[in-house]
Amino acid sequence: MLDADLCHRALRTRDPRFDGRFFVAVRTTGVFCRPICPARTPRPENCLFVESAAAAREAGFRPCLRCRPEAAPGTPAWLGTSATVTRALRLIESGALDDGDVDALAERLGVGSRHLRRLFVRHVGAAPRAVAQTRRVLFAKRLIDETDLPMIDVATAAGYASVRRFNDAVRKVYDRSPSELRRRRARRSDGAELTLSLAHRPPLAWKPLLRFLALRAIPGVEAVAGDAYVRTFVADGVPGRVCVRPSPGRAALLATVHLSQPVALIGVVARLRRLFDLESDPSAIDAHLAHDPLLRASLRETPGLRVPGAFDGFELAVRAILGQQVSVRGATTLAGRLVERFGASAGLAGADDAPDRLFPSAQRLARARLEDVGLPRARAGAIRALARAVARGELALDGSADPQNARERLLALPGVGEWTASYVGMRALREPDAFPSGDLGLRRAAGGPAGPMPARALAERAEAWRPWRAYAALHLWSGRAEPTGAGSTAARTPRRAVSRPASRSSKARLRSEPHA
Repeated sequence: MLDADLCHRALRTRDPRFDGRFFVAVRTTGVFCRPICPARTPRPENCLFVESAAAAREAGFRPCLRCRPEAAPGTPAWLGTSATVTRALRLIESGALDDGDVDALAERLGVGSRHLRRLFVRHVGAAPRAVAQTRRVLFAKRLIDETDLPMIDVATAAGYASVRRFNDAVRKVYDRSPSELRRRRARRSDGAELTLSLAHRPPLAWKPLLRFLALRAIPGVEAVAGDAYVRTFVADGVPGRVCVRPSPGRAALLATVHLSQPVALIGVVARLRRLFDLESDPSAIDAHLAHDPLLRASLRETPGLRVPGAFDGFELAVRAILGQQVSVRGATTLAGRLVERFGASAGLAGADDAPDRLFPSAQRLARARLEDVGLPRARAGAIRALARAVARGELALDGSADPQNARERLLALPGVGEWTASYVGMRALREPDAFPSGDLGLRRAAGGPAGPMPARALAERAEAWRPWRAYAALHLWSGRAEPTGAGSTAARTPRRAVSRPASRSSKARLRSEPHA
């Protein structure tokens, strides 16, 4: 059963992350909508919340013509066909059809291609290829408007195999050629660099977000310099570097991308938006959390605080495991050693202190002797197990992942417990309600001078913060000079449980211990 109070809170924010998780049927109008509908928010007593469009239709409600609930992504709570569509949409967003075809996508989902097309027509109202094409052409339009890239580079960055296909797609959608659409241009320093605008809803607490990332920046891969975040990445096998800073006078961030050759950038932009949590509605979230006096002071000091995401989910999960039983700074040191020993050079020109290392791949770490960088055997084994699961395709930690499935698979790995799974859920899987109630940093912040609040008491208090407990966690952590729980542990596992070989009993103890 859906909790009507939680659903109405989510409805007020129109947060796209809740799209497809429930539908709202309005008794006074007889219409049912998606939670992102731009229509005026109905009063709670007039709302009926259901899990599917089919349930709303069965109850006698008709679909809204503004938000088109028939085109909503399927809710993860559904069983059967809608779950297949949900997974497919996430894979398409992650670029599954940029290089592959519908047959390959269907094979990954375990269904036939004809059946997948029928499911898309039924649940989305368009075929998988049409969804991917719309995504590409809209991104191409942004590049045309916001950059001075040559059209051949725009076509490449948007994922088109040829300029002819790019021209045809743009003309079909906009009834104009790409050259006719170009209106304004962004300045570039050379042919290998471009700047894109990443719009967001204000306010954005940029400095606290940078402080959080700076404490956890992986040496050689990430850096925070002044008001900018800089990191390396790989797109289509080509190393790159991106620098993100606020846009003066605008509710947007500016992402300056440096590449050695043109590649598809649509996936890079999606990752940056997840990293900086640019889809959330901070005003609505802050207004709800402000009802609790425990959070009120932090909300006044840092309005618009975001939950930092992850540019790469595997990288974040490795960083979380490195943070077990050590401080945040200790985990950062270990991460730097890991990158220096097993990572590769990006080979990019730039300032001497600019990041120029690439985080090692899952395939590389799956067979690496991680003990060489100072890791205990059990923790090294946990990272290798994680890397093997990701390399084999058994565990997805990117935009295509199903959060519940990923959480279950994480908890099944040796050395991964509730704190690690919740932390990865908050940041890599973008779960706005993930909450590591056993974290010592959160318990200390909630308990104040009286000492750490018991985990069970904190979990009970956090019920009032749902469905944005992850944001409440960030506000509690932001009140500490160095959050104990966000990347380290508080309740230290006995050393014998960490240094023993990964026997069945020691694995169970590692999973049961709170990681922070």
